[in-house]
Amino acid sequence: MTIRPAPTRKMNNDTLAYEDIDFLRREELRGARLELEFSKADLGMRDHGIVSTVVVFGSARTPEDHLFYQQARELGRIVSERGGALHPENGLHKNVICTGGGPGIMEAANRGAHDAGALNIGLNIQLPHEQHLNPYVTPELSFEFQYFALRKMHFAMRASALVAFPGGFGTLDELFDILTLKQTGRITGMPIILIGKSFWQNVMNFDVLVEHGTIAPGDVDYFIIVDTPEECWEVMVNHGLLTMDTSKNAV
Repeated sequence: MTIRPAPTRKMNNDTLAYEDIDFLRREELRGARLELEFSKADLGMRDHGIVSTVVVFGSARTPEDHLFYQQARELGRIVSERGGALHPENGLHKNVICTGGGPGIMEAANRGAHDAGALNIGLNIQLPHEQHLNPYVTPELSFEFQYFALRKMHFAMRASALVAFPGGFGTLDELFDILTLKQTGRITGMPIILIGKSFWQNVMNFDVLVEHGTIAPGDVDYFIIVDTPEECWEVMVNHGLLTMDTSKNAV
């Protein structure tokens, strides 16, 4: 095997390293970019006193006149008004609505928080289709990501609850990440709530996995399926949402 040297690159030696964008974009600097991308969102949330979040997943394709859009908007308002985001204690905001920042269900949840006058978070990522930052995200809490892995880490590390509305590959991917963290004990206490029984009871037929022995029978208890935002809120409260310590979520 012939090892070829890396191509020669022109470097701007008159610019400080952290100001040299071409330098920071080099393949060899991926580790530094990962650290910077993590830190920017982490410090941004710390600066605004974000202690915990309620993460909402769902399809970017859900139109404004759809029932699930309306329910996600209502949920965003309910959580913001009752969960601590709107009324901080000592400058600290609890259970702040956090979404992927895009359209559809994400927009609806951010919009509900915006309706209530509360801070809300958008973890946006550039995609070829559909994804664009919705206008209801608090501008100072809008974060752009290049790396899916770091975006998912920020979804998990402050979450006191996860709510998933019907969605496609992206929603299922994010949901299964959280379910795996729950199954492996990396996160504890966090309720995982699915809204829309007619959808999820067909999509999440885990009895087949139990029958084949690929998951334990008790693994199906990691999530709860409901039909309304009020039911969702009740599940959160019953699982200790208002007293939960998310610092134990070792993602």
